Amino acid sequence: MSDGAPEYRQARFLPPPGSASIILVRHGESAPARDDRPFDLVDGHGDPELHPDGRYQADRLADRLAGEAIRAIYVTTLRRTAETAAPLAVRLGIEPVVEADLREVHLGEWEGGAYRRHLAEGHPVARRVFAEERWDVIPGAEARAAFDGRVRAALGRIAERHPDETVAVFTHGGVIASLLAQASGSRAFAFVGADNASISRLVVGAGRWVLRGFNDTGHLGWGAA
Repeated sequence: MSDGAPEYRQARFLPPPGSASIILVRHGESAPARDDRPFDLVDGHGDPELHPDGRYQADRLADRLAGEAIRAIYVTTLRRTAETAAPLAVRLGIEPVVEADLREVHLGEWEGGAYRRHLAEGHPVARRVFAEERWDVIPGAEARAAFDGRVRAALGRIAERHPDETVAVFTHGGVIASLLAQASGSRAFAFVGADNASISRLVVGAGRWVLRGFNDTGHLGWGAA
């Protein structure tokens, strides 16, 4: 019972005025890599379609996000993001916009599916990638500074277009890892490992990025991480 003294309740987080609330979605599971059937390339990047399980995940994502006040949907030039976004786009009646600079990190000589094979086999260079937390250990791969710069600039452009709005960005695991590491000031690979069809959240404003969530998979029945 109050005795008349002032009370100061804990306040809920509110996005700073003019900021954009970004829902970062990793694409659903894509088709497996095969030595006898390398992925098609788009601008040098492997471009597999979704696996049937990835299409199921895309439907579950649409169930999860359909009730949010999403004003725009962004995808990359790689079809696994567009295919993952498609069920939500249909439900909301929103035409996705392509943001090419949010495509996955370029893996140089290991594009087309080779990265997955080398990782599964424990290739020494694959081990170095994670030990040194940089992709350009792989011959011809994109340097970390260049990758971080392009994805940060791309997300900044999206935020500038959508002040005080919520947008969904369907992108890739390496991109999400880079953006969240930059937002939090953490190690480069601290957020590598976002699950397929997971949801992470950033609030992006002028001069300030706030990390609000990482790797939420509750809609897939795996439990929220």
